[in-house]
Amino acid sequence: MTPFTTAERRLIARLRTPAAVQRYLNRLPYNNEPGGRATLRSFRAVITHGCAHCLEAALFAAVVLEQHGYPPLVLSFESIDKLDHVIFVYKRRGRWGSIARSRDPGLHGRRPVFATPRDLALSYYDAYIDFTGRVTGYAVVNLAREMDGYDWRLAGTNVWKVERMLLDYPHRGIVTSDARADWLRERYRRFRARYGSIKPVQYPRRDRWTALPAEFNPSRNLGWVS
Repeated sequence: MTPFTTAERRLIARLRTPAAVQRYLNRLPYNNEPGGRATLRSFRAVITHGCAHCLEAALFAAVVLEQHGYPPLVLSFESIDKLDHVIFVYKRRGRWGSIARSRDPGLHGRRPVFATPRDLALSYYDAYIDFTGRVTGYAVVNLAREMDGYDWRLAGTNVWKVERMLLDYPHRGIVTSDARADWLRERYRRFRARYGSIKPVQYPRRDRWTALPAEFNPSRNLGWVS
């Protein structure tokens, strides 16, 4: 593997905890892949370009925290609309937490309070439901093991092999109530009809979320439409 640069080593030394990494990613603009040019950037390329989408953020977190003793684990979600989501996950004092970046406020990080990866995955279920999404499965993947011999950490080119591996990786199913999913989707539709482009944040157990990026602040106090 190409060694870290001096600047990269300094950044890694500064981002010693999951909370510090989440704060760093919260300050980065979301990578909306302007012009339709899809990307999957490594840790090094995220720093160079100064933005990240969900999988890029997960890779960034994995590289940084691997240097502080955390295994490079990501959790991949499958959704009925094929708009999957990937987060970095870690275990601290016997409990699971996550680091994440998303266009949706409810799909960001979680504090390390969950007994199992499944419990952590289920904490995303309500917020995943929008006009089309619904979680159907999840998988926890060790990138060091699955991507051995492939430079997903510091590559200067897109690391599409990571995405292909995650798409092919066996996921554990999440079976939930159709009635609840329909109710959540209708509630989401009513909220968006009233507030336009603003997305909801007032979900149950918000105390288990990490702090949100600044762009979601305007929606923080908007309640659901009854």
